[in-house]
Amino acid sequence: MKSRRYSPPLAAAAALVALLAAGPQPAPAQQEPRAKPPVSTPDPAQIESRLQSVGTLVETSSAARQIEASGNAEAAALRNKARQVLRYAQEAHASGDYRSAQSLLDDAARQLFEAARVAAGERATSENLGKVVESRIGAAHALLAAQQRISAEKGAAGGAESARQVEALLAQAQAHAQAGRFAEARPPAEQAYLLAKASIGSMRQGATLVRSLSFASKEEEYHYELDRNDTHRMLLGLLAEKQAAASAPATSWVARAGELRRDAESAARRGDFGGAVGLLEESTRELVRAIRSAGVYIPG
Repeated sequence: MKSRRYSPPLAAAAALVALLAAGPQPAPAQQEPRAKPPVSTPDPAQIESRLQSVGTLVETSSAARQIEASGNAEAAALRNKARQVLRYAQEAHASGDYRSAQSLLDDAARQLFEAARVAAGERATSENLGKVVESRIGAAHALLAAQQRISAEKGAAGGAESARQVEALLAQAQAHAQAGRFAEARPPAEQAYLLAKASIGSMRQGATLVRSLSFASKEEEYHYELDRNDTHRMLLGLLAEKQAAASAPATSWVARAGELRRDAESAARRGDFGGAVGLLEESTRELVRAIRSAGVYIPG
């Protein structure tokens, strides 16, 4: 999609800046723990309505136009992530998993607003780090539920092992978050989110479930595969931070993945989106091999 120059009216811009700049409200005073009431299932009609509103937010709202007009690559990348999370929410809603859909919609909206903050030259501060971490943990739980459902439907080998790794990372993140150590909670929360997302993408690859996504065009499928490739690259980056040095096989796989991705991007620039999709799939398979060599199992 080509960026369009857009200058919102002064009043609308001021209102948007005020909304985005608003920080989190002070936390209420701690009270004695009480038994939690049963968690009710979200109303399907409300989720369907929210799908439409978040879709509008991500695609045509004043915040979305601000992101386009800014030309900020980081903001654009965050908006693309909001689009991908929105797609997962749509799929969860279609499968009747309304609780996961609700959590993913929350995350998609937060991703979009974070993109707008970046476009406006702002950054998330330590004041809202707790909310960022809580949002990531919630979204990771929703993706884990989706991963477990898809694994059961397909009988995917290794799906259970991948789910156990996500659960262990979430347990670490929640332990830190409950103690108020949000900086320590963020890495395992992010890794859990990326691992669950990568696992879902790998289980779908080459299966009937992928075709059920019903891409409108090869270009749309290309952007889906580009996001899937990005997810694996980010996960591998988090794993590399924990290791003193990558092993030789992992290095060769990553190098090959990079070559394939560059070839895919070149094909896309020529308009050959079908060829680009195939190259990206190969690139992602190389990244899966590198991730597995780091001790993290991803199906596929």
